[in-house]
Amino acid sequence: MSKVLVSLMFSFAAVASAQPAAAYDTVMAETVISGGPIYTADDSRPKAEAVALSAGRIVYVGGRAGAQALIGPKTEVIDLKGASLYPGFTDSHAHLDGVGERELTLNLEGSHSAAEVTARVKARLATVKPGEMLFGRGWIETGWPEKRFLQASDVDAFSPDTPILLERADGHALVANSAALRRAHIDATTKAPFGGAILKDEHGQPTGMLVDNAMSLVGGLIPAKTDAYRREALKVGMQVEVRYGWTGVHFMSAPWADVLALEDMARAGEAPLRVYSAVDLKDAPKLFASGPRSVGDDRIATRAIKLYADGALGSRGAALFEPYSDAPGVTGLLRNSAETLAPVMAEAARDHIQVCTHAIGDRGNAMILDLYAGALTKAGPDARWRIEHAQHIRPVDIPRFAQLGVIASMQPSHAIGDLHFAGARLGLDRLTGAYAWKSLTDTGAVVAGGSDAPVERGDPMIEFYAAVARKDLKGLSGPGWRPEEALTRAQALKLFTANAAYARFAEKDLGTITVGKRADLTAFNVDLMTAPEADILKGKAQLTIVDGRIVYRAPGV
Repeated sequence: MSKVLVSLMFSFAAVASAQPAAAYDTVMAETVISGGPIYTADDSRPKAEAVALSAGRIVYVGGRAGAQALIGPKTEVIDLKGASLYPGFTDSHAHLDGVGERELTLNLEGSHSAAEVTARVKARLATVKPGEMLFGRGWIETGWPEKRFLQASDVDAFSPDTPILLERADGHALVANSAALRRAHIDATTKAPFGGAILKDEHGQPTGMLVDNAMSLVGGLIPAKTDAYRREALKVGMQVEVRYGWTGVHFMSAPWADVLALEDMARAGEAPLRVYSAVDLKDAPKLFASGPRSVGDDRIATRAIKLYADGALGSRGAALFEPYSDAPGVTGLLRNSAETLAPVMAEAARDHIQVCTHAIGDRGNAMILDLYAGALTKAGPDARWRIEHAQHIRPVDIPRFAQLGVIASMQPSHAIGDLHFAGARLGLDRLTGAYAWKSLTDTGAVVAGGSDAPVERGDPMIEFYAAVARKDLKGLSGPGWRPEEALTRAQALKLFTANAAYARFAEKDLGTITVGKRADLTAFNVDLMTAPEADILKGKAQLTIVDGRIVYRAPGV
């Protein structure tokens, strides 16, 4: 931090401490914000009336009178007009490239039936040139009248020669039409790779559904991403995120090429979003070689690797100790063995690289906790390794997160998405320990909040609502849904602010509205701390501020 900035912060801190404003009348803020409730997520000063910013930092937090003393002729004065201000909201688990690609490809979100997917695909085919393939994503069958996964036969009739791949919303399964299966040489004799499944009909023929690692069998059909496409997807993804009010994203499974592209964009001033990346297993050697890295004064940082233990609950790929209640004999999939993961974790521990591991089922979570227990003895006391999702945990394993110092990186909206089928998949008894945000918090574990976009919509209002309401978007709950696992408003706020900052080693700079920290702030048109639950879902971002600069301003604000 520069000596000039330290001097400025000292002067502003004196004003914040109620020293006579006249003594500092030559030191003016770049921006002063007031006119609505300000929630700091700082336990020592949970609310304020005004905030002042300068040189990308927060330089005053307190009453309006003190802020008035910092307003000069060049100060931008922002009236919240009743909107509420918070530390910058951070999505602790999203796939930034996927968020952008969702806008650039066939988006199947919100499809209410297999028939509707069929209609959307048929309409989109009119724009596909001969010889090209069609890729879409976002369908989920759990509420469909057909009560089944998609099948190749759903689209084969009008796509005899055009390969089509339609990825399920969770990203852990896809359906390939017959043209795609033929081109990938998949038939009744094809064996699934470790950690994958090829679903077949009663005659032993592939239905088109490929689960988890079996999706790699058709990976060669997807055209390689050009640098231009990659940058466009990242650009669009960042625009989507700041419109929602996110000031930062933890980019999970980031391809190394995307890391380099983001760094270039930051150098060129084209990165409005703060991005913290965890690279894929295949790119781990590159991060081990380079070590933790950051560009643009920490705007783009990469310090973690993303591993996979199992699949997803919806596609029955989450690894369970006991069979699925609605599929006897099926216990899910381990996408990587302990023998594969252990040496990678050991190297990460030696190189001070954070490990973030996807684990959804109780068996998957237990395996990763066991592996972490061994590896963390060499990683040092502040490794902050994470389990991503941590959705279904045996009660006996819940205290182990805090005991090991493992962060539970969870996405509250998954409880909404899974509400209507988790009971069938697991049985009501196993819902104890499912989406257990409160139980984990009560044991002292750090729970960081995210969205898993584009698996979920990625709207912070949905995530906050799910955390405090534990109901679906219509206000409904299900049998055995454990309402006691809902969080308080203050706890939910920290999921996306203070805890998210801690989860990326940035709590000294981010996560609370505190003098000296970076000026990352989010304003919403709803008071998340007092509004009725249903009204939270009506909220929209009004301002998104990163390093003291407005990167999104809602129309009319």
